[in-house]
Amino acid sequence: MPVPVILFWLLFSNIANAAIYQQPTDFLNEVLVGEVPKPSVLWLSKPLRQHAKEILSHPPGFLRTRYWKKQTKTVWILDEIGKSEPITVGIVIDNGEISLIKVLAFHESRGWEVKHDFFTNQFKGLFLNSEQKLNRHIDGISGATLSVRALKKVAALALLFNKFVSE
Repeated sequence: MPVPVILFWLLFSNIANAAIYQQPTDFLNEVLVGEVPKPSVLWLSKPLRQHAKEILSHPPGFLRTRYWKKQTKTVWILDEIGKSEPITVGIVIDNGEISLIKVLAFHESRGWEVKHDFFTNQFKGLFLNSEQKLNRHIDGISGATLSVRALKKVAALALLFNKFVSE
């Protein structure tokens, strides 16, 4: 294959794998029925950064994150790398437990199955135990190990952040 054709194929195959399932603003409108409150900001203090690093297995790539709070709910939109590309996830926490987790955008070539309800429904009712780990096991998906791991990390991270803003 000539070099330009290979470059075009590589570029196109990467774009073809990128999928935006729902815009963050649409997600917020869906889960925060009525008027969406202005976002609040959580600054990652040194201790919070350390906790986040333990959950993510790498330092967080940000110093602050936005969240939305309405009554007993907090909503987080977080990114985590699957294999090499970001996965954008919306997480709703109500009374300290996950009530909804949804993949908003997926850019990897494999592992997209994590967007389906059969997988994300496992997260409902999860909370962090005393060791800052998810309180229940999440079943994996064959061929989607890194995507599954990314969703488990953002779920734990959102629960950790929720504890800091709810105290």
